Amino acid sequence: MKYSGDMKIIFTDKSIKPFLVLLVLVLLSAANVSSEQSNAKMVMVQAVMCESIETFQPVNPAVVFSISQGEVFCFSKFDPVFEKTYIFHHWYKKDKLIFTMKLTLSPPKWSSFSRIQIRDEDKGPWRVEIRDVNDTLLQTLRFSMAD
Repeated sequence: MKYSGDMKIIFTDKSIKPFLVLLVLVLLSAANVSSEQSNAKMVMVQAVMCESIETFQPVNPAVVFSISQGEVFCFSKFDPVFEKTYIFHHWYKKDKLIFTMKLTLSPPKWSSFSRIQIRDEDKGPWRVEIRDVNDTLLQTLRFSMAD
């Protein structure tokens, strides 16, 4: 290498060319991996209705719940999560939307839950639709409330 008066670097060694080609290939490969990760989808690995949550785990998953219990939980677990995002738990009684819960997911993996308090008039069929930020349906959990 020679240094010219205006501080430009001039390469005189012909062996530097393969090094520069390799450097460009490495940089392009790193950019491709980063692009693949940003396009990667989070993966839901578990979704259940349950009686409660303890230490971030569902307790007594079921499809029929007693009104006397007082509440029911929808638990969802994602692994991996590549970037902070949101999911939604849409709670339906029969075919009527009762409420929607927006839940945050953060990398690298995340569990979340929503719950509903149940009363005597809540008997019957229910479902929770779990949707992503683009309103894509990830899973539907069906369950019933009984005596």
